Amino acid sequence: MAGTETAALPRHIAIIMDGNGRWAKRRLLPRQAGHRAGLTAARHVIEGCARLHIGALTLFAFSSENWQRPQREVGNLMDLLMHALEDEVRELHANNIRIRFVGTLEAFSPDLQQGMRRAEELTVMNTGLALNIAASYGGRWDIVCAAHKLAAAAVSGHIRPDQIDEARLSRALVLPELPDPDLFIRTGGEQRLSNFLLWNLAYTELYFTDRLWPDFDEPALQTALNWYAARQRRFGRTPEQMKEEAGA
Repeated sequence: MAGTETAALPRHIAIIMDGNGRWAKRRLLPRQAGHRAGLTAARHVIEGCARLHIGALTLFAFSSENWQRPQREVGNLMDLLMHALEDEVRELHANNIRIRFVGTLEAFSPDLQQGMRRAEELTVMNTGLALNIAASYGGRWDIVCAAHKLAAAAVSGHIRPDQIDEARLSRALVLPELPDPDLFIRTGGEQRLSNFLLWNLAYTELYFTDRLWPDFDEPALQTALNWYAARQRRFGRTPEQMKEEAGA
């Protein structure tokens, strides 16, 4: 993936991997085939991010709303996730990738929860790409859980209510040790956040593409990175201020 300046790379990328079902439908295939193809796309993007030494990648694998899908499709997704844990984790570990699952993990079967824990334990000391898998996750749930933690701390006397600020709330979310995503990517043509990392995406650059997720390969990732590199991230400052700071 030549041609990307290291200084212009995002530290953290968040992706909604949308379009597996439509990809399969266009090919007259069952939806499960689209999900399998989507897993291959995820592997390519993970490998690409690791090669570029991007610090963190967060993939929205299964939202809290996805439990409303047909039972058969949910079952197939769970089987696919279990097989992915069995087949992919050791290779990820060999490539120094650290895996973490975030979400209401207790909603999954005991076997799947155990597989998630094993993957996290195996890779916990790795120092390369931090790969976060958002599973049964919702952005509003994340904020509410953080609010519960801070409220409990206030009631117990560990903090005063007036000490609750943005920084403290950020530390109570599920990804406190990582910088907020610099780049958000959503495939499949939809242009919404779908309850994903709502707090963390406040100043993130939002990149939407019509390409369906199974077709999102490393060249497509490179296109998104080139788009990101051309953005001017001002964080509320004026273009003139940015010029002055760049010249300082």
